[in-house]
Amino acid sequence: MDQAFFKYDKEFKLESGEKLEGFTLEYSTFGKLNKTKSNVVWVCHALTGSSEVDIWWKGLFGEGCLFNPEEHFVICSNILGSCYGSTNPLSINPATNAPYFHSFPKITIRDIVSSLDLLRQYLEIEKIHVLTGGSLGGQQAMEWSLKCPDIIENMILISTNARHSPWGIAFNEAQRMAIAADPTWKEEREDAGVEGLKAARAVAMLSYRNYETYQTTQLDEDDEKTGDFKASSYQRYQGLKLSQRFNAYTYWILSEAMDSHNIGRGRGGVMKALKQIKAYTQVIGITTDILFPISEQRLIARGIQNVTYEEINSTYGHDGFLVETDQLDKSIRAFFKQKNRKQLLYG
Repeated sequence: MDQAFFKYDKEFKLESGEKLEGFTLEYSTFGKLNKTKSNVVWVCHALTGSSEVDIWWKGLFGEGCLFNPEEHFVICSNILGSCYGSTNPLSINPATNAPYFHSFPKITIRDIVSSLDLLRQYLEIEKIHVLTGGSLGGQQAMEWSLKCPDIIENMILISTNARHSPWGIAFNEAQRMAIAADPTWKEEREDAGVEGLKAARAVAMLSYRNYETYQTTQLDEDDEKTGDFKASSYQRYQGLKLSQRFNAYTYWILSEAMDSHNIGRGRGGVMKALKQIKAYTQVIGITTDILFPISEQRLIARGIQNVTYEEINSTYGHDGFLVETDQLDKSIRAFFKQKNRKQLLYG
């Protein structure tokens, strides 16, 4: 996999009315463009993901996988606001020659997509054969398919929604409250809010998994135990693990971007917007997902004109979109075999 940087040196206006004096995106590619440039597979990553899709989506991307360098030209860009090489709150603000920290402007899914499309234009890609993403990545893909309806040929949406729900926003707000409760969060330093970030991640894990996941994996068999439970140590471990690779500023910025997601804004509502999507689309829901419940994927499938829909089972809830690669592989292969035939499985 090759990694590179796209530097946009012009003023970049944001949906909020604020602006960035340019930005940088780190992106990764593997494989080669074919002569007709018809083999582009573009991946949009989720909240804490990076451009290294072959690492975090093993089983779908890489040598010998469904999307492989022998057949496809795969692109994944670290998104605006994220801390894996792209412009983010710890980047230097050219106006002050100091990190942005809390002054980093609010961004939306549409801002993220606009920056990705500038990268697409820079790479001189006229068609994206397959655009895919799960969770926040699926939100980006859907918005992009509306921004550039004639660019996206096929789209695979996994565990995502057309408009972020009050339930999802509430989870994100609870996580931001945890960060804000950290007394260091008000300080302008790189590790501000780190203890709050650990708590935020622990809250998030409850939405990424579900009751049965914890019952299966974190149950203590010792009936005499009164403390030091497996579930408690698991929550602490997950918080610590994220804090070692992420920062609270980026977590805050991207969770707010997720909250902003609403394809119906300025388009007459969600259903009218869905009918405008031209890409042949596969929508995949996970039956145990409590953060993006299958009702949200069924709604998407009801609105898109040329669509197939499938549900998969997983012990892992929302995180199943990262774990159940065997089931996803089977579903996506079937999607391309049945192209142009709409399934009415969403009821």
